[in-house]
Amino acid sequence: LQKDVGGHLDRLENFYGVIQKFRPIHAKPQSRMVKYRIQDLFLKFWFRFIFPEWSAIETANFPYVQQILNRDLRTYKGGTLEAFFRGLFQESKQFNEVGAYWEQDNRNKIDLVALNDLQKRIVIAEIKLNKEKISSSALKIKAESLLHHYKGYHPEYLSLSLEDAVNYLISYPRHLHQ
Repeated sequence: LQKDVGGHLDRLENFYGVIQKFRPIHAKPQSRMVKYRIQDLFLKFWFRFIFPEWSAIETANFPYVQQILNRDLRTYKGGTLEAFFRGLFQESKQFNEVGAYWEQDNRNKIDLVALNDLQKRIVIAEIKLNKEKISSSALKIKAESLLHHYKGYHPEYLSLSLEDAVNYLISYPRHLHQ
């Protein structure tokens, strides 16, 4: 079944504000490399965990629902942490563009990229719940193709975790407004 959903997506984004369209940093405005995010955290959780398991919930099969949560909640929290850090960097007012980066087929995914074109500064960050799972060398390799688009920029590589989120909040806004 082939249907045009463009009008529906446009209404969900622009009229209702339920979703947000985003492209990788450096992508052209008409690029087809587009992803959509549900904006509201309650709806995001609902459509990720409640709606797909509604039959199990209705039949009170809570052990099954618990298994799903145990299996998938960590990934869900990781995406929420990425969005949190992108929001912090946007609010810092130090960058003219903040987003993520990925290539075709979701290769070389970088969780956070923040650009300051005036200072020729680019922050490239990997974000994980557990800092020990971050590989700085792997991040630098993934960033190589991105940096081809930003010759002359000074890259700053960050490894950000849940622990860092707490530290950023304690020192916020002083930390990001330096």
